[in-house]
Order: sequence, then structure tokens, then C-alpha cells
Amino acid sequence: MQRYGKDDIFRMVEEEDVEFIRLQFTDIFGMLKNVAITSSQLKKALDNRCMFDGSSIEGFVRMEESDMYLYPDLDTFEIFPWRPQQGKVARMMCDVYRPDRTPFEGDPRYVLKKVIGQAEEMGYRFFAGPECEFFLFHTDDEGRPTTYTHETAGYFDVAPIDQGENVRRDIVLNLEDMGFLIEESHHEMAPGQHEIDFQYGEGLETADNVLTFKMAVKTIAKRHGLHATFMPKPKAGVNGSGMHLNLSLSYLNGGNAFEDKSDPLGLSKTAYSFLAGMLYHMKEMTILTNPLVNSYKRLVPGYDAPVYVAWTAKANKSSVIRIPSSRGEGTRIELRCPDPSVNPYLALAACLAAGLDGITKGMVPPESVDSNIFAMSDREMKRKKIEQMPETLGEAIEVFRRSSFMKEVLGDHIYSKYLEAKETEWRLFRAHVTDWEVERYLNQY
Repeated sequence: MQRYGKDDIFRMVEEEDVEFIRLQFTDIFGMLKNVAITSSQLKKALDNRCMFDGSSIEGFVRMEESDMYLYPDLDTFEIFPWRPQQGKVARMMCDVYRPDRTPFEGDPRYVLKKVIGQAEEMGYRFFAGPECEFFLFHTDDEGRPTTYTHETAGYFDVAPIDQGENVRRDIVLNLEDMGFLIEESHHEMAPGQHEIDFQYGEGLETADNVLTFKMAVKTIAKRHGLHATFMPKPKAGVNGSGMHLNLSLSYLNGGNAFEDKSDPLGLSKTAYSFLAGMLYHMKEMTILTNPLVNSYKRLVPGYDAPVYVAWTAKANKSSVIRIPSSRGEGTRIELRCPDPSVNPYLALAACLAAGLDGITKGMVPPESVDSNIFAMSDREMKRKKIEQMPETLGEAIEVFRRSSFMKEVLGDHIYSKYLEAKETEWRLFRAHVTDWEVERYLNQY
């Protein structure tokens, strides 16, 4: 990430003919919001004097507490390459502050920064790399999204079977113009499903980049007449979209804190304890890594998604955590349950906090489960102490409601607002009559 000062921002805006600047932030669900200003208001923005109505943002504040301020993070300044080249459009990610100039505890970015600060106090820097999947679907005659695709391509297929190749290429080129380092892109398992992976980075930068990535994908897909969706499971009978998270710690003075060449698996005690902490708190934080009713339609056997709270040193897709084969600076832990509907700030904050708790308490993980858990008997699973992930949003809510740990990580404000919203979502879903029920029961009964 570049390091910018105010003078750098003024210079780039003038030299690049930037006319509009979007001051971006998210609500507690990770939905991107922004206040757009013209270049004439740039000084005001850089002096942290741009206000917005916080009472209109999901999970923020009450009407009588509506005045909030945006503090731009200068290092996140980027120009959108897909916008006009005269009167260009740029963006800066922002932190949200109260009128008394204190950080707003309901800002998801603040939550992640707080946990990252705790890691630094322990002597670590936090890194994350997402593997983000999405679907490209056709729109109808009025431009509304559908779940239809003409292609029949599968994993790693190429054109002309892969009809989304040119769209992916356009997305990659635009992201590279914004400074993203794209490691690979390819067609995924299901027809219309794609994956683009960008290089890992420090935790806060990665969370910012996930939001920018999703905006870019949707914008460029629309230019091609398609709708890009990060809904976890838009179609039954095919794989859903995940967002595997590759996580690691380094020491403040350099070197991967997860590596130990003397260990049979090449993992350090720190890595084992971080892993143990994540497993211990996994069910508590599932509501953050898999936040929608629809998320749990993906977490079922048979579709390459994890179902069990276990870890493996091999390519065991039934376990929620695996250890990729690369070592040295590439030593990392891969969490396989998250999907791309997450709020990346809250999901990464939960993962990091759980891992740090494991390190602080010297937790030791259970044995690696290298065989197929789907094929195990209930007795064998019980003997190995393998638990199942929450099967519904309702189950995830119940675990989250009892979690003092997640309340401490998120703070009272986000914890209570998030829980309230998810309880409402689950209640509305339970009261809804689905097409499946009508088709199955209407004639039969």
C-alpha cells in the first residue's frame, strides 16, 4: 500500500484531473456506502470536516445522535479506471467519528483496527488473503438480475465453453490499474461461477480491498450486460460461492510467525495455538463468516463446503480449516467456511481475535483429521470430538447470543445491533412460505 500525505492527495487530484471523490465506509453488514464530493471540497474532507446522517445507516445511531464525521484514510486513495478519463472519479476509505472527535464504536473498520492493535501489542502483524467467488448471470429485458446463464462450463474450463473469460479479463485489468496484484483467475465449479484471487496483504488493507473488489466486479459485469452476485447459494443443485480466507501472522521485525522448520508439519507453536483459538471460537463467530439465511444452504455435504469444526494438514474438504502445503513465508492457515456476503472487517476481526485468544491462553488444537469426515460414523466423530458447524442462521444466532467473547470483540453497540438484525432476518424467513413448500405440499395435502 502506498503511503500518502495531504500534499500527495492534492497533487494527484490536480495532475490526474480528478473531479469527484467518493468518501466510502460500510454499515455493520458490510454494505458499501459513500458521500461524493467535488475536488473543490477536498480540503474540507482532508481536514475531517465532512459530515453525514448516521441515523440513516443500518446499525449506526438514533435520530437524536445523527451527526457523524468521515475521516479519510489517505493511503486508500485510488482512481476508478472504469470511470471517465476527464473529470475522473477517485475514492478513499473512511473511518467514522462522533462529533466529539472520538472513534464511533459502531464502525466496523474501527473494530478491525482495534483487534489489529492488540496483535501489534503482542508483537505481530496480521495478514490475510481472500479467494473470492461469484456468479455472472443474465439480466431480463428490463435489466433486472436473473439466475440464468447460457454457459455450461466447469472447473478451470476455457473459452469458448467459458463464456465469462472476457468479463474476468476486463475485471482483472481494471483491478490491476488500481494497484491490485492479481494472482490468478479462473472459472469455478458451477456454470456461471468464477473466482479471482488477489495477493494477500495486511488485514485492514485486505478488508478495504474486498469491498473495492466487489464494487469493481459488479460495475464491470454490468458494462457487459451481466449481473454479478456474491450471494452464497443463488441456485440449488450446484456449488455455492465461498470466500476462503488465508491467514497468517508475522513478527513486527519480519519473519513468518507460523513457520517452524523443526516441526513435522512446519508449523510453530504460535500457529498451533492460533489454529486452536479459531476452532474453539468457530461456532460463536459463524454468524460473522456466514451471515445470511442463504449462507447455510452452501454449508451442506456434497458441494465442496466445510461442515465440521476440525482441521486438516491435507486437502480434506470436510474440515473448516486446512493448512496449505506452501511453507516459509507462505505458511498460513486457510479458513474455508466464509462466503462473500461477509462484512470483511467483522469477519477478519473475529478470526484474528479468536487466534490471539488461542495464543494468549496457550491453546492446543485436537489432532489433525485427515480422513473424510462425511464417511465417519457418529461414534467415531464423537470419539474424535468433532462438532458440526451451525446448520442454520437460527443455530448460529443462538451460539452468538451466548458468546461473551464475541460481545467483547465487537463491542456492545455492534454486537447488540447485529444480533437484533439477524434475529429479525431469521424470524422473517421462518414465516415465509417458499416455492419448494408450495410445490411439495399444495397438491399432496
